[in-house]
Amino acid sequence: MGIIYNEKARTFTLHTHNTTYQMQIDAYGFLLHLYYGRKTDGVMDYLLTYADRGFSGNPQDAGNDRTYSLDALPQEFPCRLTGDFRSPVLDLVNADGSLGCDLRYQGYEICDGKYNLKGLPAVYAAEEEAQTLIIYMKDQVTGLQVELLYGVLPEYDVITRSAKVINTEEDKIRLTKAQAACIDFLHGEFDVISFYGRHAMERNMQRTPVGHGAFVIGSRRGTSSHQYNPMMILAEKETTEDAGTCYGMSFVYSGGFKAEVEKDQFGQTRMQMGLQEEQFSYPLKKGEEFVIPEVILTCSSQGLEKLSQNLQRCIRKNLCRGKYKEKVRPVLINSWEACYFDFTGEDIYHLAEQAKDLGIDMVVLDDGWFGSRNDDNSGLGDWKVNEEKLQGSLGDLISRINALGVKFGLWFEPEMVNEDSDLYREHPDWAIQIPGRKPVKGRNQLLLDFSRKEVVDAVYEQMCQVLDQGNIEYVKWDMNRSMAEVYSMTAEEQGSVQYDYMLGLYDFLERIISRYPDLLIEGCSGGGGRFDAGMLYYTPQIWCSDNTDAVDRVRIQYGTSFGYPVSAVGSHVSAVPNHQTGRKTSLHTRGVCAMAGTFGYELDPAKMTDEERREIREQIVEYKKYAQLVQNGLYYRLSNPFAEEIGAWEFASEDGKEVLVNVVMLEIHGNMTVNYVKLKGLCAGQFYKDSRTGKIYPAEALMEVGIPMPLEFGEYKAYQIYLEMVE
Repeated sequence: MGIIYNEKARTFTLHTHNTTYQMQIDAYGFLLHLYYGRKTDGVMDYLLTYADRGFSGNPQDAGNDRTYSLDALPQEFPCRLTGDFRSPVLDLVNADGSLGCDLRYQGYEICDGKYNLKGLPAVYAAEEEAQTLIIYMKDQVTGLQVELLYGVLPEYDVITRSAKVINTEEDKIRLTKAQAACIDFLHGEFDVISFYGRHAMERNMQRTPVGHGAFVIGSRRGTSSHQYNPMMILAEKETTEDAGTCYGMSFVYSGGFKAEVEKDQFGQTRMQMGLQEEQFSYPLKKGEEFVIPEVILTCSSQGLEKLSQNLQRCIRKNLCRGKYKEKVRPVLINSWEACYFDFTGEDIYHLAEQAKDLGIDMVVLDDGWFGSRNDDNSGLGDWKVNEEKLQGSLGDLISRINALGVKFGLWFEPEMVNEDSDLYREHPDWAIQIPGRKPVKGRNQLLLDFSRKEVVDAVYEQMCQVLDQGNIEYVKWDMNRSMAEVYSMTAEEQGSVQYDYMLGLYDFLERIISRYPDLLIEGCSGGGGRFDAGMLYYTPQIWCSDNTDAVDRVRIQYGTSFGYPVSAVGSHVSAVPNHQTGRKTSLHTRGVCAMAGTFGYELDPAKMTDEERREIREQIVEYKKYAQLVQNGLYYRLSNPFAEEIGAWEFASEDGKEVLVNVVMLEIHGNMTVNYVKLKGLCAGQFYKDSRTGKIYPAEALMEVGIPMPLEFGEYKAYQIYLEMVE
């Protein structure tokens, strides 16, 4: 299918529909990277050059050949201890205290289907969809073994990478750096595209020229974080949305990460991604193995648009799982902005009545339904229904709401505990904190130690007891602080805690979705603080940001689109003035922005006018009309809202027969000039009809010149244009 071993040249070639990835075992057993780019044939070892480089070390195997140095050669899995002074992907402390390893080729295996990773999320595929390459490496002195894992999914132009590190020594070793993927480029001028932000303003796109030195992003917070997203793109200088070569890496992991791009003294560039090495020191005893979380790689020679679509398709179809993987999600209304902590069961029932009247499918009871939880200072960890507050059982409330024809969902924050809680009073050692020190708190709460199985088991049992009380069809899984301290009462070494915490979380989530296979879980961490491919393996949608302001969301959702499908983006219409910014935008504009996601509402219908209620009914009908196209169609960015007066995007069917164009005017000026929006993904030589006006347009004109936006008075106008090909 896609993996070829050339015995004579000792090369491994990985083909997708449009790309080729090639590596070679050289004369000394080192695994060199030869090529990644547009699909091609042949052996590319002619690209390697050799010269006597001053201060670049030569391995003993090379004898007196000073032209051979790993400091100047492209490698697949570079390690310390080989004479390469660039950043390694693997580093460790051996049993004798020495640092690093020297890995040499031992053998390989090719099999149909895609490898999986024990205890970790990973892309999956049927046997006919993918192939796996395993390359076996070994350090001859220490006996350390490493299995390099490559998964090839030709249809998406995706190659996944992971690795297993196995200690065969009698004594313990400690891993101090573990990354899954590295690509070495022999030459080229690049920009690195990264996505930075903060709580309530995540994933702002940043394009930075790659100069000599290292560009590094990452998270030390124990989560993938609001500050940097674990997805990065390396693009040739002239790359645009539609042209140029670019390379993407997305980390299938939800904890701390590190991504690096380094240009060395010879003008070569290394791109790599994996675990955050700070506060990481993982012990491995004899016979134990460590699995490095997966990185999704993709390459596009047709610009950023194609790269994004590769990632979006792969994540939507071969990473997300369950009933709602590609199914249109229920339109929901969340109780938070309607009630906050101040509600009764009757209030939630009345919210459901209003939801039914508006055509909303589901009501979600947010924070405040459990324990002594009437503000955010107490109760976390006590997952027992407060029946006094609800004025009855949760099961009865759900049954009454279901009888209206409305689904029911519930908010949880399972990883957290308040000091003012029964759980903490009974088990203070279950919280992550350092003995003898006053803990750092976030939102007046502590993290539970999910690196300990008994903690995970106890919270899991509590959560199941709640979920078993009625027909709960949706869970919002929140996580509202970072990991400031790293300490477990039971850990052998504290450097293992963050990784083991993630294994505990993933185990918890896997058990929940196995027990409740029809449950829709929406991930959340103060909005977008854990928006990553790892969480999407368990939760097919993630609350994109706590900022629901429509104008800010245009930019947040723009950055998100580079690496994630629209079906994963939790996006709702909220009240105005907006609760995060105070900005006022029309209900129509808010709806257009929220339709670039799973769609729902964060407001109190009781405070709305009859006209607004009528508009919401129409909005929901409109959304459901286009929902399949929005969630499963091709996504096109039609403008850069960080640099232009408009935010514009498009959803197109894969056959190009229908498109939905969305535009928000971000700026208004006197004597305004006209903005033309060029469409994409249409069928050449065809004509398209506007469903509202009946106008017919030629495809080439729509794509080359575009549609002029109206010159209307007023801020933040929005437009939605649905076009169908004229048969």
